Amino acid sequence: MRRYFHRFCCLFFSWSAVAQPAPSPSAHRDSNTAHSAQVVVVRDDRSVKTFVPDPGRIAEMIRRGVTAATGKNSSREAWLSLVSTNDVVGIKVHTRAGGVSGTRRPVVTAVVAGLLEAGLPPKQVIVWDKRSSDLQAAGYFELADAYGIRVEGSADAGYDPEMSYETPLIGKLVWGDLEFGTEGEGVGRKSFVSKLITRDITRIISIAPLLNHYQVGVTGHIYGLALGSVDNTLRFKSSVTHLKTATPELYAMEILGDRVVLNIVDALICQYQGERRSLLHYSAILGELRFSKDPLALDVLSIRELENQRRAAELPLEKPDMELYYNAGLLQIGEFDPKRVKLERIDLNSQ
Repeated sequence: MRRYFHRFCCLFFSWSAVAQPAPSPSAHRDSNTAHSAQVVVVRDDRSVKTFVPDPGRIAEMIRRGVTAATGKNSSREAWLSLVSTNDVVGIKVHTRAGGVSGTRRPVVTAVVAGLLEAGLPPKQVIVWDKRSSDLQAAGYFELADAYGIRVEGSADAGYDPEMSYETPLIGKLVWGDLEFGTEGEGVGRKSFVSKLITRDITRIISIAPLLNHYQVGVTGHIYGLALGSVDNTLRFKSSVTHLKTATPELYAMEILGDRVVLNIVDALICQYQGERRSLLHYSAILGELRFSKDPLALDVLSIRELENQRRAAELPLEKPDMELYYNAGLLQIGEFDPKRVKLERIDLNSQ
């Protein structure tokens, strides 16, 4: 019932936002009950040299970040506080931008190694994105060979006819969509969830790059998981208005957002222009990994960082449209207000 109520609120405030600026969702909460998200930022300037990540330094960053984010004393305890050895853990990555500007393989390798050391069987660890071809191009199938894990595309796994998100907006179905080639009343109104998620994965770890996105600000956790998990998405991508509402509603589905146990921002390199293309001349080396159980807090902070980097590069600035993230706050996906985010910084430069 709560989700349906907030879905109504999300739509209502999206419409009203056209007439007047909407306040932060945090402003409506009682100060005694409002939560504050925790974000752990691990920095090591030695983790990237001439845009090439150092696997050894990154492995230590992952260890320090996951223990701090969970409050545990060891990497094994930290991972087992998030998942069990009976879980099938899906590590969601972004590979459309390639191996340099998308989620970087050494970051994922360190997470995979941590899960295996914690006792998860290799076949219960799946590195995934929407398309196997993108995973292949980014070199992720090498992890399957090296560790015996699975690397799969959610679109290639097919879609579950029993699990979907429905809106009145009818999409233009393309090859690969579950209802492509069929006719009838209501065809094109549903986006079906991948079988990889409905039948295999029980827990999700999202690792998103600090990479701009021209429609939604950042190629982050909420957009990445939502649009990477379902079919019939062209209807949302072709309309920014619908994208702002559908993306958080997709993420709020129990089978998606409720299975996420940890989010990591790969902020080793911040690319503030380019989106799908690797443009290192529009990039800055930050040498950071950011950890949180709150995807919204991370996405909002990422958008702020992208703005800062564009400002430092003296590029034209436009005020980011935060309506998608405001709607996510209404759906209680996480913390929208950066002032309510507790930052813990771990600097490995002196260690």
